[in-house]
Amino acid sequence: MSSSDITIRRVRAEEWRRAKEIRLDALLDPVAAIAFLETHEQAAARPDEFWQDRTATAAAGSAMAQFVGEDADGRWLGTVSARVEHPGGPGALEGDVVEVEQTHVIAVYVRPEARGTGLAQDLLRAAREWSWSLTEPRIRRVRLFVHEDNVRAEALYVKAGFEHSGVVLAVPGAGTGREVELAVWRD
Repeated sequence: MSSSDITIRRVRAEEWRRAKEIRLDALLDPVAAIAFLETHEQAAARPDEFWQDRTATAAAGSAMAQFVGEDADGRWLGTVSARVEHPGGPGALEGDVVEVEQTHVIAVYVRPEARGTGLAQDLLRAAREWSWSLTEPRIRRVRLFVHEDNVRAEALYVKAGFEHSGVVLAVPGAGTGREVELAVWRD
């Protein structure tokens, strides 16, 4: 399998069950504890209305987008989301300051059998392209956070063109370690 066998597309509102399924699968991944700021139990306890609203928001409009990598049989092999953040608005973590119009890449996940195919790069590219396509607001940078111990993910993001911004914040709640910000600025 290669990423050329996979179609990257935006999620559709009616696919909320599939969006929920891939999120729950991601939260069962062995590195989920350092890759995501939510547990499987927390996500599984959310009502269907949460998933319906989240997927509908990510399917249309310019506040958030979710992309999936789908094989020829219709199986979702990976996903990524990006949400718009405005200056002065809430940041992603405690102490985070949003200074420019930007998108925040979140919920990056590729199923184990599709890892190493280039799918993650394609998903990240889709999130960046969507970000740059927005005209109101005009996005100045795309950013994400990665746990300091998640070296594999960090290497993936650097390969995708993200650079360390110098921002490092504590993991919220009872988490341990720090979250490192990486970003790509608009040319």
